Amino acid sequence: MTVTSDDASTGDQSPAQDGLDAAERLSSAELRDLQLERLKSTLHHAYQNVPYYKRTFDEAGIHPSDCRTLADLARFPYTTKDSLRENYPFGMFAVPREQVSRIHASSGTTGKPTVVGYTADDLETWATVVARSIRAAGGRPGDIVHVAYGYGLFTGGLGAHYGAEKLGCTVVPVSGGMTARQVQLITDFKPTVIMLTPTYMLTLLDEFERQGIDPKTSSLRVGIFGAEPWTPAMREEIEERAGIDAVDIYGLSEVMGPGVAQECVETKDGLHVWEDHFYPEVIDPLRDTVLDDGEKGELVFTSLTKQAMPVIRYRTRDLTRLLPGTARPAFRRMEKVTGRSDDMIIVRGVNLFPTQIEEIVLRTEGLSPHFQLVLTRHNRMDHLTVQVEASPGVGPATRHDAAAHVVRTVKDTIGVNTEVDVVEPETLERSAGKLRRIKDLRGED
Repeated sequence: MTVTSDDASTGDQSPAQDGLDAAERLSSAELRDLQLERLKSTLHHAYQNVPYYKRTFDEAGIHPSDCRTLADLARFPYTTKDSLRENYPFGMFAVPREQVSRIHASSGTTGKPTVVGYTADDLETWATVVARSIRAAGGRPGDIVHVAYGYGLFTGGLGAHYGAEKLGCTVVPVSGGMTARQVQLITDFKPTVIMLTPTYMLTLLDEFERQGIDPKTSSLRVGIFGAEPWTPAMREEIEERAGIDAVDIYGLSEVMGPGVAQECVETKDGLHVWEDHFYPEVIDPLRDTVLDDGEKGELVFTSLTKQAMPVIRYRTRDLTRLLPGTARPAFRRMEKVTGRSDDMIIVRGVNLFPTQIEEIVLRTEGLSPHFQLVLTRHNRMDHLTVQVEASPGVGPATRHDAAAHVVRTVKDTIGVNTEVDVVEPETLERSAGKLRRIKDLRGED
């Protein structure tokens, strides 16, 4: 079965369903048939053209021809970030380098960067799924889209940019930074859709208010937020302060970039995975076994249509579960990602995730949502410091009370002793508009 987004669709359509592409209208059975066809093709393509996959498949005693059902995918080995780094820079490419139209890469802050490549067809697919995502979020052709994701090797900016253009929108490619100017451009250009990280959106809202402008009076009506985990409490704050619909977009460079999954504005109940291009599994990260839908574990993706760099069972480290589709019934939903298996901190025997701290910080008067967890070791004992930016204009007494409240609440709800350091606004280091949540200095003591 072959499906393209340009296929015509017929029948009566409600406003919410008007404009859906052909794949979004597939039945579950039709989607599964399409997935199996594309999965078989991808496995053969990877095996024949990527030495890493030929070696790992052979070592596992599995061949692409052994895949007869979607369940057979579980017999194939995983791909990890280390797999990509070990084949740096172009060893994972499945086409000659001359056929690669664009290269993106991670920042490489923890070692060699992970490199991803795209053919011209891959870029068209990427633009298509991002366009589908923006439409599902509430964007429409003709909207002005303010893109404040970082441009460059990071996939966020260019991914959002070409998807918005594909949908028929006008793009304002602002990138990150220059916060005061961003507010001016939003005020002057009157975009209706904004795409950026949720923490940077909060920074923009602070700047609106610093300039004496009520963010609710802006032209914005939809915010599409991704590139970092964010909690329901942060969604509520953004929607309340900005007067917009705040929806989640999911992606990662190794699989494609933004546009792997998208929350639909009409339901806001998790992200529908665009399963015609990306096949999801959830596994037990300790036992490496596939879990049933509804069970929480680590998200794994296999690309179904990528040419330049197919990925087979890529371990994302993101923690979520798969649920039945709602606004797009054939596509399963992934629950909002609020943590990563490699973000779990063990402090004196207690498991802790940054999102647990975020929920406490968001409920504390006088603090912004911008924080960082600093881990050190003193006298062979782990020590946790929460560095958190104060809200603009907050005085010393309020900062002291806020810090004390966070110390007590973390101890009472999580069971960890911590120190809280309230710092000046906009002093914590940001990369591509998002904060590095964990700074582990225990090996430096």
